[in-house]
Amino acid sequence: MTTVPFEPRRFRTTAAYYSRFRVPYPDALIERVITRTGLHPGDRLLDLGCGPGQIGIAFARIAGADVTGLDPEPEMLEAARENAAKAGVRIEFILGSSYDLGPAFGPLRMTAMGRSFHWMDRVATLAMLDKLTEAGGTVVLFGDRHISASPAWREAVDSVSEHLSPEEMRTQRQFRRGPGFGKHEEFLLRSAFRTLERIGIVVERTINADEIVGRAFSISVTSPQALGGRTMEFEKTLRNELATLAPDGKFTEIVEANALIAFRD
Repeated sequence: MTTVPFEPRRFRTTAAYYSRFRVPYPDALIERVITRTGLHPGDRLLDLGCGPGQIGIAFARIAGADVTGLDPEPEMLEAARENAAKAGVRIEFILGSSYDLGPAFGPLRMTAMGRSFHWMDRVATLAMLDKLTEAGGTVVLFGDRHISASPAWREAVDSVSEHLSPEEMRTQRQFRRGPGFGKHEEFLLRSAFRTLERIGIVVERTINADEIVGRAFSISVTSPQALGGRTMEFEKTLRNELATLAPDGKFTEIVEANALIAFRD
């Protein structure tokens, strides 16, 4: 099996943390994708699994794209609408998922996804996007790659998560990280979007304990919804671990924000 069971409200309670604490996609990365894909003002772009809308807002703001955002979580869409208003861009945000894709969404010049493709039926999604995408259009998968962290705060998050997050959620995460799940590139190469390129920008960031806790709460396996009655215990335990690692409260990370561009043949 290469598909995670669909849970439309998997990211309930995470919207308040997602925009503030996830690794951001710098404007420089968006600009390079725009240049490489030849995206023009007015081109139609679908932000699939848009969450609070960072990617779609960036393309509307920088490229003048005609953006639609689609996400199954109402709280995410509410945050996305607020973020779009603050950015001064008009975007239509729709409640739904990849399972709701159909002719009304096309024709598309680009479909962008930020850390969302792994939650979908990837074969079916790419087959539908093939029908909706113009010749020469693209699917672009945005993500981030951890390079290093100092002191070892990521290990502290994983350790506390292992003890306090729900076993079912940990099992699903292990499945997604295992060899049987399949890499995104494998699915793309077997689809109409088989010409692949990757763009990455590496940055070093200084963060604090509040940001680390907030990022943990933005992740499905350690969201307040997943932790339930253990939320306060999780936060207290993690903060104690972090304080032991860095009494001055300062942490660093080196991370690559990247975009995998898949051109439609």
